[in-house]
Amino acid sequence: MEFGFADADEDFRVEVRAWLSEHVDSDQDRRVWERTLGKSGWIGLGWPESGYGNRSATLTQQVAWAEEYARSDAPPRSGHIGENLLAPTLIAHGSEEQKSRFLPAIAAGDELWCQGYSEPGAGSDLAGVRTVAVRDGGDGSYRVTGQKIWTSLAHEADWCFVLARTEVGSRRHRGLSFLLVPMDQPGCVEVRPIRQLTGTSEFNEVFFDGARARAEHVVGGEGEGWAVAMSLLGFERGVSTLAQQIGFARELGRVVEVAVASGAVGDPVLRDRLVRQWAELKAMRWNALRTLGRAGDAGAPSVAKLLWGGWHQRLGELAMQVRGAAAAVGPVDWTPSLSYELDLFQNQFLFSRADTIYGGSDQVQRTIIAERVLGLPREPKGVV
Repeated sequence: MEFGFADADEDFRVEVRAWLSEHVDSDQDRRVWERTLGKSGWIGLGWPESGYGNRSATLTQQVAWAEEYARSDAPPRSGHIGENLLAPTLIAHGSEEQKSRFLPAIAAGDELWCQGYSEPGAGSDLAGVRTVAVRDGGDGSYRVTGQKIWTSLAHEADWCFVLARTEVGSRRHRGLSFLLVPMDQPGCVEVRPIRQLTGTSEFNEVFFDGARARAEHVVGGEGEGWAVAMSLLGFERGVSTLAQQIGFARELGRVVEVAVASGAVGDPVLRDRLVRQWAELKAMRWNALRTLGRAGDAGAPSVAKLLWGGWHQRLGELAMQVRGAAAAVGPVDWTPSLSYELDLFQNQFLFSRADTIYGGSDQVQRTIIAERVLGLPREPKGVV
């Protein structure tokens, strides 16, 4: 499958490459970097609406931007949850007041968001949400109480979009609402970082204890949270998948280099695995191109997640194998007073253990495909 770019797309790519070359600073603070992107209109290229301070770009130009960004070694994004998840959801389901209030701040890089979906005991089963939001009889606002877990970048976020139960006694997908909750509420919102195998803490627990959400910050209307939440998940995978694959190709290239340098490539089993990783990465790209811009394909996001999650996890394992026994030794000597350190491959291996869990576990993705695409009988659910 060939994917071509028009002359206008290539001109756009040249502009992107020049801008990134001038502005990228790998040591730059991530929040400062978001504002730098926003100042030049690079946040919100894929939004179906412009006029919020964001540039307008075609689908192929969005691909060009994502590819050049991945190649530039630009800092990791802190604003992608607001840009790629919340903003399209607001455009689809939000009121004009909600769009006017939140989209310009996202496009400027001024406000960062996190996603309050998963909960202890419910995991990827969003219909099992137990966080409640009770309407205040005075000002009509909601008081949110409950716990969310695996909340990416909550420690940096200004706001959280929270799926909560607003109807007393409701079960499963009924009685849920999609609330926009400010994080700066001392005593009402507590963020606890979760230390991972890698020693870092991108994920967090978030505790809400009567946190306030204004009445006008319910997206889609009270009780319509399930439909809004499902719509948001449809935005979760798209152009960014192609950029992700550029990063994967770089990681695979490093593994191949080590395999050649160490002589591990002489092992026919390892050589076969390296070739298989390369072929599967090509297949992922073709699948991403096949589904790019297509609406209504209920299984596409789940298939994409299953493909890249397993692939990246296997690459982490392969990175350890090509190094042999040396993979078990850290880059610096361990001391009781110094936390352990990891080299690039060790960090990749340990972090990739979560690839088949976060963003919807493999089991959940297979259930979605079975029920929504193949039409198989629904999986029995326990009573919540």
